Amino acid sequence: MEVLYARCCGLDVHKKSVTACLKTTEGREIRSFGMMTAELLKLSDWLVKSGCTQVAMESTGVYCKPNYTLLEAGGMKPLVVNAQHTKAVPGRKNDIKDLE
Repeated sequence: MEVLYARCCGLDVHKKSVTACLKTTEGREIRSFGMMTAELLKLSDWLVKSGCTQVAMESTGVYCKPNYTLLEAGGMKPLVVNAQHTKAVPGRKNDIKDLE
């Protein structure tokens, strides 16, 4: 299989927290962050230091807006994806698998 993005991240955004799964050619790393600005800046810094350029976030509502703004300012290309489309994938049963 051809690798399109060597370093990318999936985010699951909630009202009080965001969970991130960074996928690289070496493996994956999962971290959770709060939704306050200081925590979102830690998320952005972590992704920038990891060399991540593509971020897809699953969000229902307006909770993705602060994430989108800070990630875009950090030089990444965030995408907001429809939660209905990811839940329709067979075998996906929890948030961690959705992130992957």
